[in-house]
Amino acid sequence: MGAGVTLSPGRFVGRAIPRREDDRILRGAGRYLDDVELPDLLHAAIVRSPHAHAALRTVRAPAPAPGLVAVLSAADLRGRARSLPHRAPPGVKLADEPHPVLAVDEVRYAGQPVAVVVATSRALAEDFAELVEVDYDERDAVVDPRASEVVLERFARSGGDVEGAFASADRVVRGRYALPRLVAAPLEPRGIVASHDAGSDLLTVWCSTQDSHRVLAQLSHVLDRPEDAIRVIVCDTGGAFGSKGGIPPEAAAVAVAAIELGRPVKWAEDRYENFLAGYQGRGMEADVELALSADGDLRGVRARILADLGGYLLPSTAVPGHTACMLMCGCYDVPAADVALVGAQTHKVPTGPYRGAGRPEAAYFLERAIDDAARALGADPIALRRRNLVRSFPHETPLGLTYDSGDYERCLDLALELAEPESRSENERVVATGVALYVERAGGQWESADVSVAPSGRVTVASSTSPHGQGHDTAYAQIAAERLGLELDDIVLRFGDSKVVPPGIGTFGSRSMAMGGSALVVALDEIVARAREIAGDLLGVAPDDIAWEGDRLSAPGGGELTFAQVAAAAHEPGLRSSARFSSDVVFSSGAYAAVVEIERATGRLAVRRVAAVDDCGTQINPLLAHGQVLGGVAQALGECLVEEVLHDDSGQPQTATFADYSLLTAAEMPPVTVGIVQSPSPLNPLGAKGVGEGGTIGALPAVANAVAAALGGAAIDPPYAERKLWRALREAAP
Repeated sequence: MGAGVTLSPGRFVGRAIPRREDDRILRGAGRYLDDVELPDLLHAAIVRSPHAHAALRTVRAPAPAPGLVAVLSAADLRGRARSLPHRAPPGVKLADEPHPVLAVDEVRYAGQPVAVVVATSRALAEDFAELVEVDYDERDAVVDPRASEVVLERFARSGGDVEGAFASADRVVRGRYALPRLVAAPLEPRGIVASHDAGSDLLTVWCSTQDSHRVLAQLSHVLDRPEDAIRVIVCDTGGAFGSKGGIPPEAAAVAVAAIELGRPVKWAEDRYENFLAGYQGRGMEADVELALSADGDLRGVRARILADLGGYLLPSTAVPGHTACMLMCGCYDVPAADVALVGAQTHKVPTGPYRGAGRPEAAYFLERAIDDAARALGADPIALRRRNLVRSFPHETPLGLTYDSGDYERCLDLALELAEPESRSENERVVATGVALYVERAGGQWESADVSVAPSGRVTVASSTSPHGQGHDTAYAQIAAERLGLELDDIVLRFGDSKVVPPGIGTFGSRSMAMGGSALVVALDEIVARAREIAGDLLGVAPDDIAWEGDRLSAPGGGELTFAQVAAAAHEPGLRSSARFSSDVVFSSGAYAAVVEIERATGRLAVRRVAAVDDCGTQINPLLAHGQVLGGVAQALGECLVEEVLHDDSGQPQTATFADYSLLTAAEMPPVTVGIVQSPSPLNPLGAKGVGEGGTIGALPAVANAVAAALGGAAIDPPYAERKLWRALREAAP
C-alpha cells in the first residue's frame, strides 16, 4: 500500500467515541490474573533477599508439613531454566550480566528472588516462605552509580563537526541535571498462572503483562522450549506503564514449578513485593553542553549520561539510556551532536522502561539546558527555541534519526496561547511559567493483523498488539467499521492469546496505532478488494465498477448486495485476510507550558495549570488521545511533586510502601488544557504516530523550567519538595 492517509474523518474515524470496553470493566466483568482459577491449583510465594549485596551460601527448606508441596532454589533449576535474555539496541555494548531466575551464589538487590515456595494455598505458601532458612555473607553495597566500578552498558554516537562547533562557539553553556528512580506502581501488581499438559507437552501461562509475544519469546529462551510448546494468554491488565514489558524472573520460576509438579501454579505479588522487585524507571543524570553563537544559533550539543541500572540486565534494561542519547537533539536543527552513555551497576533492583523510557529524560536534560542557555545569553527562552526549531521535513539529525513530519512552531504557539503565561514575584509567593518541546520516537519494526468475516457479515479482527488501558478495542473497531461501512457492534476484536492472534512485536513505546492500526488497514484493504471481486461476479460487472456506500455494494446499471450477502457468498476459506505491516520509526512531537506558584514562607509548590499540545499525526479517536495525554501529565506531575525512590547507604529501600512513596492524587491535579496539532506521518496508511507517552515527556521539563524560572535559574532537580524549594528561595533572595 502506498504511503499517505487513506482514511479521512468519517462516521467513526476522527470521532471522539467513548471506550466500549469500559462497560465490561466497570460492571466488574473483567478477568484479571488473580481471577484465573484452575482445578488442583497450587500457590507460590517468593523468598527474597533481605540484603542489597551478599554472597549466597545455602538455602534450606522447612521440614515437610501438610500443605507444603515444594521449595525450589537455583540448584533445583539447574538444567531447567536459563537466565533471562537481554537485548542490546543498535550500537550498545552490554556486559554479560543477565538476571538469573533465582539467585545463584550472590544477591545484588534487596528483594531479589532466592527461592520459590509452593503450597496448597497462598496463605500457607507465605507462611512456609518465612520458614526457609538462607545463609548470607553480607557485602558492601554500591548505591551511588558514580561510585560503581562495574559498567553494564556503554553507548556513544557523534555526528557533524562537534569539535568545530564548540571551538567556534561564542558561548558554551554547561549544566548537570538528574532524575530520580521511580516506581511504576500499576494498580494491579505482576503475576502469572502456569499450567502444563504433559500429554501434549503444552505449557499455558496466563500473565498480567503488556503483550503475549515478548513473554512467549522470553519464556522460550529461559526454558529452552520451542515457542509452539508455549501458549501465553494476556488477561485484562490493570496498568503497566512499561513495567510489565516482559516475563518477571519469578514468573519463569513458577512456570518451571508447574512443569515439574504436574499441577497449575499461581503467583500474584503483593504491593510490597512490587515496590521491591518490579523494575523501576528513570535514575539518570547528565552533563549537557550547548555551543551557541552570540545571537542564539544552536551549533552543537554534547551530553554525557550516567544511568543507574541496578544489579543485573533485564531484557529491556538497556533501552531507556540508548533512547535518551538518541533524542538529545530534540526539536532543534542542531548541526553537530556528541552523546555518550555509561550504565553503571548498583545494588538496587534493575531499571527498565517506564512510561517514556528515555524520552522524558532526554527532554528534561535538553530543555533544562535550553532555558539555562537563554539565561546565559540574556535571551527570551521562547525566542531562543523558535530560532532553532526544525522546520523542514524529513529532517535527519546528526545522531542519525530521521524525523518524518511535524510542525514544532505551531505546537509552541498553541501551547503558549492555551497556557496564558504568568510571571511575577510577590511578598508571599512567586509565579512563573515554563515551556518545553519534545520529539518522541514511536513505531518501527512490524505488527500484523488477521481479519475474518462470518457469513452473517460479522467481522472478527485479531491483532498482534495488546491493550492495557489504551482503548485498542474501540479505536480498531472504528477503523474497521469505517473501512467496511459497518457499525461498531459488527466488529469483534481479539487480543493477547498467542494461539489466537497473529505474531508481532508487542505493545510499548506508543507504537500500537502506527503499526498495529496500519496492519489492520492493510488487511481491511484486502477484504475490500476480495469483496469487490465477489460482488462483481454476482452482479456481472468488473470489481472496479462496484460502488461501495455504507454496507451496500452496487453495480452501475442496477443491482445491489449487502456486505453480509457478499460474505455469505464467499467460498472457502471465506472472506478473510492476514497482513503484516512494517515501517521505519515515526516521530511524534509536542510543546507544553506550565504555570507554577511557590509559597515563600513554606516552599510549597502548586502547579496552577498545564497546557499540553501533542502532534501524534492523524487521530483516530481524539477522546482516547485526550485521555492518554491526561494520564501522562498526571504521572509527570507525580515525578515533579512527590515521587522518588530512596535507598540508605546499605542499599535498603526507604520507599517500599505507599506510606513512604507518594503518588499524585486528584487533589493535586491542576487544570490541563489539551491542544491538538496533526501532521500526518507519510510512513503509514493511517498517517498515525503515537500519543501514549507525550504527557509524561512534555509536562516534566515544562514544570521544571517553570520552577527554575521562579527560583531565578537555580539548578534544582525533582521532586520539588518544600524544604528544597524553601532553601532555594532563600539563596535566590537579594
